[in-house]
Amino acid sequence: MKPSPKKQAGLNFPRPLVTVDVVIFTVLEDALKVMLVRRPSNPDDPFPGRWALPGGFIDVDRDASLLDCALRKLREKTGVAAPYLEQLGSWGGAHRDPRGWSATHAFFALMPARDLVPDQGVNAAQVEWMDAAAAGRKRLAFDHAEILASAIARLRSKVEYTSLPAFLLNEPFTLPQLQHTYEVVLGRAVDKSAFRKRMLDGGFMEEAGMVEGASGRPAMGYRLRDRSQAALFPRTFSPRDAEA
Repeated sequence: MKPSPKKQAGLNFPRPLVTVDVVIFTVLEDALKVMLVRRPSNPDDPFPGRWALPGGFIDVDRDASLLDCALRKLREKTGVAAPYLEQLGSWGGAHRDPRGWSATHAFFALMPARDLVPDQGVNAAQVEWMDAAAAGRKRLAFDHAEILASAIARLRSKVEYTSLPAFLLNEPFTLPQLQHTYEVVLGRAVDKSAFRKRMLDGGFMEEAGMVEGASGRPAMGYRLRDRSQAALFPRTFSPRDAEA
């Protein structure tokens, strides 16, 4: 049955459809990935068979806020809470959903890849981690291509001056692992010595003991001091750093 704008007691105007969508990022196979769900092929559903961002309608009985709805959708799709979740923006209009005037509030989440097992849920025929750039070229449902493009731009912009990529790693992590994650998200190399100095001077990490590094040799492991927010750096990564 198709949902439609409803009237509430005491209100003499129809209410729009309201949803929350979540752009879930991770790093897998040396690439920035985003979680997409394939919509059911039922012709009565909008955009049947199209790839889409995970999300859904706000449940007024369970969701006390937009954030609550986003966290619920994350748990339903991944089984875990996101280390980092940020509100991205809102999209709305009379024509974005064929069922009626609708508005969606989008968030983006950063999650380590290890131990993540996407759950397709009851309203998705298939769930996949897809290369973010390739996903952006697909004909996604609704206006999700625009939302995804905005999320990628926001992420890459903030990575230039914050510690956000650390939320894409399991702890403890090494400095080379952190640098590699930065480079995957930014899509370019950064200078090793400049990167190391910035990370160690940033004060957002603490030593977690020796771990096995990528080369098999012991390396210092680190964890975040504060997982509630990203650290801010005084300046962005300069492209010239990689040429130093």
